[in-house]
Amino acid sequence: MKRRSLPVAAALVASAALLLTACGGDDSESKDNDKIAGADTGSETSASPTASASTSAGSADRPKIELPSDVTDKFESWKTGDAAKDAVLADTAGRIDATNDAILRGDTGAPGLSFYYRDKALSDAVAWVQAYVDANMSFTGTTRYYAPQVTLSGDTKASVVYCADESKGFNKNRKTNKVDRTPSSESPYVLYNTSLEKSSQGVWQTVNLVSTRGDKTCTA
Repeated sequence: MKRRSLPVAAALVASAALLLTACGGDDSESKDNDKIAGADTGSETSASPTASASTSAGSADRPKIELPSDVTDKFESWKTGDAAKDAVLADTAGRIDATNDAILRGDTGAPGLSFYYRDKALSDAVAWVQAYVDANMSFTGTTRYYAPQVTLSGDTKASVVYCADESKGFNKNRKTNKVDRTPSSESPYVLYNTSLEKSSQGVWQTVNLVSTRGDKTCTA
């Protein structure tokens, strides 16, 4: 598997957004394109399952997101039994699905981005999607999200730490649909640390996201 790491310049622009859900790259692409990675972007440093968990309560109507049949975001143990924490996790899953949807469509104006992101995190997410568009890359396969830990800070702030396993995701050339399954030396496991704030409509929006690839928390 080849990681979907962004080219260095694009990664710096998108340093606080999302990392996304697959690995690989078309083997006909340049070395820079081979480094594209993509669920969430984020600032990345080396170091009972359900297909979707993005439905949550609240006054706002969540955008309906349907990923193509060859792409799956798999959320494991994504409910705690605590209603407040589960609402945070549901919108976190919605944000992951929305980001992947925007990348797959090559649409920086996808409504899910502005729904689940706020402020600088939104501009970072848009930059992350644009980096995929510029590199002419998409992705396919399954990304597993697991071991979520939610911390509430009052009624309107929260943090979520979780892991992702990108070992069954691969980069795909947007024009030719050619999938790259070339093995990579990079770890497929990523630790995410996110900060969220609750909007006036009751949506838990991501305001900051940092990822660490190869973190032992996710490989133990």
